[in-house]
Amino acid sequence: MLRPLIIGLLVIALAGCGARGGTENDGGDSAAAVPKQDLGTLKNVCGPGEPKPSGAQGVTDSEIKVGVFTDMGFSKKPEMVDAAKVFTEWCNAAGGIDGRKIVPVTRDARLMEVRQRMTEACKSDFVLAGGSAGLDGQGVETRLTCMLPEFPAQSSQAQARGADLQVMANGAALGYNDYAGFYSWLINEKYPSSKSDVGVIAGDSPVTKVMIGQHTETVAGVGGKVTYTGLYPVRGVSDWTPFAQAMKDKKVKGLVFLGQLDHLAKLVQSLTSIGHKLDWIDTTNNAYGPQFIQLAGAALKSQPSYADISGMHPLEKAAANPATQQLVTMFKQYAPDAEVNLPVLRSFSAWLLFAKAAGACDELTRACVLENAKKETEWTAGGLRAPLDLSDPASPPKCWNAVHATPDGWEPADFGANSGAYRCEDVSHKYTGEYPSPLTLKDVGKTMADLK
Repeated sequence: MLRPLIIGLLVIALAGCGARGGTENDGGDSAAAVPKQDLGTLKNVCGPGEPKPSGAQGVTDSEIKVGVFTDMGFSKKPEMVDAAKVFTEWCNAAGGIDGRKIVPVTRDARLMEVRQRMTEACKSDFVLAGGSAGLDGQGVETRLTCMLPEFPAQSSQAQARGADLQVMANGAALGYNDYAGFYSWLINEKYPSSKSDVGVIAGDSPVTKVMIGQHTETVAGVGGKVTYTGLYPVRGVSDWTPFAQAMKDKKVKGLVFLGQLDHLAKLVQSLTSIGHKLDWIDTTNNAYGPQFIQLAGAALKSQPSYADISGMHPLEKAAANPATQQLVTMFKQYAPDAEVNLPVLRSFSAWLLFAKAAGACDELTRACVLENAKKETEWTAGGLRAPLDLSDPASPPKCWNAVHATPDGWEPADFGANSGAYRCEDVSHKYTGEYPSPLTLKDVGKTMADLK
């Protein structure tokens, strides 16, 4: 079982962490009367001001240095860097965080260099925000030792997700599987004939090996059965036919895919080529974007493919949701050639959480920002997503939603939404197996009293 995050809010209540409301400050100066920038329903995210001096690392009178983790050098996917560019340029154009400009610093882990990048971040960054790394568990001990808070877009490894000094703007759901409602819908409602013939295939890495166990347990927990498990080299293979044939031989009807979207696109094409039609494929939500559609092409006609986008409002319905439409417009202005996908949405949620928490600090300290972020019990990122309770990392997800991949693009699936764009108060699955636990400050000989 995963153990809960040690919170210790009483210890965080340090001098210099006073909160203030609205756009006002103690001095009543003219900058306070200038409207701040909003995103959706989230008010006063960024704007001008006269910040009080701060002795925090990475903070000057005019700047805040924030580290952004990415695996861009390995995955060739710049979404975390793109999101950081768009958010910070938008925020800084409005005046930054009370007059301090945000300076994003790219920490490219290239999959295998997490510790090295974390060591560098520990020496100069105020916090980490809006990023992710596939092997993020490798950097947690270093991060906690140097008392570096983080607000990641997403987290992969069990040692990292829900670790101390972390607030996940898209929910840690510590000890729960995010996709229980999704799998229950697929095997019990949409495709009940697939219930006893589910396969799981993953890239051969420490991350996905743990995830295979968690997803297999969850499928069983909602009434299904995994009858095929496969591992492939993490960098992919030249011919996916043997994997497709193995699934055909096992009569797999539903497939959970844990890996890169370009690998899945090739597998989908191989399955189609040998004439094995699946009832459904869980693409995993990193495939949610135009690239997977382009790569998989016509094969999507015969291989129904879905993604659980975990309570994020679908991009295809952006016009119906002011926050999502605003984000799309921001990308057109600041990064017109960048792809807007689910990792981007998650990154924006994390950046918004950091900015709101930092803006509510009188004196900008790590302790204050972390404490303010943990006060969010109905976090929606201004309407980008369904509400989440960020005060407790062990809070299970309450809402989910799914999209369907077609040759013409993604579209919302007919998954039984009961709360606007989402299905809420549905199925949940708490893990019963033993998996690696997230690291705590105690593991590195630290306490919350060490956070300044």
